[in-house]
This record gives sequence, structure tokens and C-alpha cells, in this order.
Amino acid sequence: MISDELYIRRALELAEFGRGKVSPNPLVGCVIVHQDRIIGEGYHQRYGQAHAEVNAVNSVENQELLAEATAYVTLEPCAHVGKTPPCANLLVEKKVKRVVIAAFDTNPLVGGKGIQILKDAGIEVQTGVLENEARTQNKRFFTQIEKKRPYVILKWAQTADGFVAREDFSSKWITNASSRQLVHKWRAEEDAIMVGKNTAKYDDPALNVRDWVGKNPLRIVIDSKLELPSTLKLFDEAVPTICFNTLKSEVLGTLEFVMLRTGFQVSDVLEDLHKRNIQSIIIEGGSYLLNKFLASELWDEARVFTSSNKFGSGIAAPIPPTPVSETIEILDDTLRIYYHV
Repeated sequence: MISDELYIRRALELAEFGRGKVSPNPLVGCVIVHQDRIIGEGYHQRYGQAHAEVNAVNSVENQELLAEATAYVTLEPCAHVGKTPPCANLLVEKKVKRVVIAAFDTNPLVGGKGIQILKDAGIEVQTGVLENEARTQNKRFFTQIEKKRPYVILKWAQTADGFVAREDFSSKWITNASSRQLVHKWRAEEDAIMVGKNTAKYDDPALNVRDWVGKNPLRIVIDSKLELPSTLKLFDEAVPTICFNTLKSEVLGTLEFVMLRTGFQVSDVLEDLHKRNIQSIIIEGGSYLLNKFLASELWDEARVFTSSNKFGSGIAAPIPPTPVSETIEILDDTLRIYYHV
């Protein structure tokens, strides 16, 4: 018999196709197997649309085979009515013989209820197959549920001698075109992107997706005293944008000013974003804002590009406090990835 792990791996592969399209829902893949043959596959394709189990069941040509089939799912089938009916009930309705689940859904709306529905219907249930892989794939979802904040990715580019910008705050371009294209891919995969006042002022970034195909993230800028000029690209209303400050709350089209307490911390910003169902965010600078997240330990991942260029002097790059986990060469740039344990 082919192992359960093999089919769960295939379900994990399918789930990845939903990356950047299903938030704040989790990535989920489903494979249906009858007598060691895959008869159905599906994944959650877009938020608000059918879940993985529904798509997999609908792809099975001979529905009678479901009663003798095993469904492999990367996450516990949902047990509540949201934008779609409960998937656990669908598997019961189709009389699926066995269900293999990679990871529990720790969302209180599910939290074992999906598994209980299956067991109460007499369906054999196995859990924990490649659980670590499944939780890693959905680390944004689980961070939002369990830590009550978005998954935080810190990103910066630095020169070979350790600077993120010159003394006048200018920095374009430190990395090569391939590295910059990769950053646009990342933007399309996350819910939001944030910069501080100086980065907005001196770089005038658009913070949108240009060198990749995908959705634009929610743009966020920190400008406590509202000192930034309204002519910046961030304020062009082309993409939904939030400006956190201490002076006013106001909505102007797709631009929203959100007033926080005087002396607010990055935790206050993350708390507000959590309430908005923002599951993940990239912090793209500058050095001051990045160091605030590092010092507060409210970060999950740091992605650091180091180029072969040198500035000689300038604004020092942050120093990740953890050992490097992964190193990738991108032409003459080096990408190092750090994880906050």
C-alpha cells in the first residue's frame, strides 16, 4: 500500500496553488484515493469560494467510489458555516470511508469539531500525518489564530559593508533586478506591507506589485505627526493604504488615517491589523522601524539581501539576533533567511 505521507505531500503541493489568494483563510489541499489510485484532487483556490474538500469531491467522476475512498486533507475539515457550508458535513454526506488529516485547525470555530463530526458518523480518522509540514505551510494562519497578530516578515537590502542607505537616506538600488523581482513576488503573497516615515519620504515607494502577477498588498506607513507630503505615491489612493499616526482618524477614498495613542508601539499597530483580519505583513524599512520590531521580538522571519556593492559609510543595517537558517545566491546578491524561535 502506498503510504499516507505520499498523498498528504500531494495535498500540500495542491494547497500551495492558493498562496496569495485565500487569506484570511488557510491554505488547504485535498486528495481522494480509492484502492491506491487518486480519483479526485482539489485545493482552496480563492477566499469566499469552495474549499479544498468540495473541489476534490466534485472532481471525482464516479461518486459511488467515495464510500470506499480515503480523503487526505492538509487541515482539519471545517465544522462551521462561513462563506461556504461545513466540509466535515460534506464528507459525511458522501460517506467517505476514511479521512487522513495533517494538522488540527486551532481556530476556535473548528478546534476538533470537524474531526468529531467525522468520528460520530463512523468515519475512520487519522491525524498528525506530516503535521509539522502542514503547520509550516500555514504559519501565517496559525500565527494569526494563536498569537493574535499577523505573521511578521522583516525584509531589507544591505551593502557588502553593512549599510541600508547613504547618510542622505538614498539607497536605490542596492540589489540586482532578479532580487527586486523576487520581492514583488513576496508582496503578492502577503496581506500587507509597511514602511516608516523616512523610507516613505526619501524613497517615495509605490509598495505595489509590478514585476510579478498578483494582488497588491495593503500599504501601511507610520507617520506619527503627519509630516509626510500628500504628493507621495503612498497617498495616491491607487491601492488601499493605512497611515498610523497620533493626530487624526479619517477616511479619504482608499486612504485611511488611523489615530493611535501618543507613544504607540509596534504592538499597537499589530493589534489593529489583527482586528482587520490581516494575516501577514512585510516590513520593508527603514532601519529604525526594522530595529523596533527586532527589539520588541514581534517578528517571525527576516529576509536579508546582501549585495556586492559598498557605500563606505551610511545608515547601518539591522543585525538579526538569530543564526541564519537558509542562504540563497541570486546572481551577485546573497539572500539570508532568519527565523525567530
